[in-house]
Amino acid sequence: MLLACKLILNTSTKILKRFNSINLVKLSNEERIKTLRKMALAKSRENPVIMKLDSPEFNSIFNDELRALISLFKEYGYEIRIAGGAVRDLLSGKRPKDLDFATTATPTQMKEMFTTENVRMINANGEKHGTITPRINDKENFEVTTLRIDVVTNGRHAEVQFTTDWLLDALRRDLTINSMFLGFDGTVYDYFFGFDDLKSRRVAFVGNADTRIQEDYLRILRYFRFYGRICEDPNKHEPATLKSIRENAHGLANISGERIWMELKQILEGNFAGDLLITMLESGLTPYIGLPENSNVQELKKVWKESGHLNLNAITLISSLLNDVDEAIALNLRLKLSAFERDLAIYVVENRGPKLHPKPLMPFQQQILKSISKPANTKKMAVEVLKYNNSPYWEELEKWEIPKFPVSGNLLKEKGVEPGKTMGNVMTELKHFWADNDFNLCPEDLMKELPRIMEALAQKKKKK
Repeated sequence: MLLACKLILNTSTKILKRFNSINLVKLSNEERIKTLRKMALAKSRENPVIMKLDSPEFNSIFNDELRALISLFKEYGYEIRIAGGAVRDLLSGKRPKDLDFATTATPTQMKEMFTTENVRMINANGEKHGTITPRINDKENFEVTTLRIDVVTNGRHAEVQFTTDWLLDALRRDLTINSMFLGFDGTVYDYFFGFDDLKSRRVAFVGNADTRIQEDYLRILRYFRFYGRICEDPNKHEPATLKSIRENAHGLANISGERIWMELKQILEGNFAGDLLITMLESGLTPYIGLPENSNVQELKKVWKESGHLNLNAITLISSLLNDVDEAIALNLRLKLSAFERDLAIYVVENRGPKLHPKPLMPFQQQILKSISKPANTKKMAVEVLKYNNSPYWEELEKWEIPKFPVSGNLLKEKGVEPGKTMGNVMTELKHFWADNDFNLCPEDLMKELPRIMEALAQKKKKK
């Protein structure tokens, strides 16, 4: 029996490899569909209908707008189903945040239908990929995409051919758990055993992993994101899947930093974040996602073990791999981080070392008041560093209310300080002195320091 299974598996693998080498561009539309169907059948379920779903989550999605959309497609004779992640969520007992739909109607047919019925359409940019977005009852938008196959892919973009074949549309999707469809009567269509994988908490590519990844290399990161969301063990990756990821890691070099960070951030803020990051590094992703070749893996392991339970910011965790500020700047250049994320990476690298002080929070509190950035942002960064180090004081700092500096510009003006740059410099020096004295000085005490500060600033100006 085991020998027979191996023979079947080897035969399927050979079929897939043979079809993957075929140039779909040179085939006619009909030949292309026939070829892809043979490829799909090697891995697909004979009967895709697996169950009827009737759950509170499923029933809750139906509102007047969705019913109107369904009625419209039914009236014009086009089939429409819920597709992708929404099906996965509903089968997991979750109400999906977004609903995506697939249909046998072409974009032209949808446009004609919606125009005839005076339904407004938005977001025309998706039309070339088959997506039309009607706004029903001027209340809700629905993204509806024509079934399609990918004819030409370059790892980022695809030229598509529209089809009415649900199996072929399922074949071009990334993971089995995302390749299911759901009819509005509750019928679940599962061509590639996605429901089986969902129940067993398994994340697998549809068909051949190399083919799916080479269609869009960002799927490497999507694999890790869904692994964290679906699986129950951080280190139960299938060797064949990791092999495909290693062999195709170079493809991430041509993916934009924004797209990489969008996926990476979700991985780092999800389940098993530290473990998955280590697996990603071991799979050769390091040079393509902005991380240094000599990433500090031991520091990552230490931080993840001691502080992984503290819901670290994604940047806080990934900063454990950075050795210095230059590497933080390089990470920002690759991933196009937000200003706060960039500053947080630099702050973590600069401040994660020990700060010896009788009052453990005082060095951070002084930084917060002295910072040229918004004090609230610096406070958030300081809290992240304390979490990074698993400090018992991070909650205390998080609750700490930033004290208000007791000196105003009007008071300085009364004391003869010129408005403008001079007043700004005086205010900064006074604030630093106030912070260095534990924020305890009153305006009268601070004004006693004004002559000294004015003299020091004047001397500094002369030297320039």
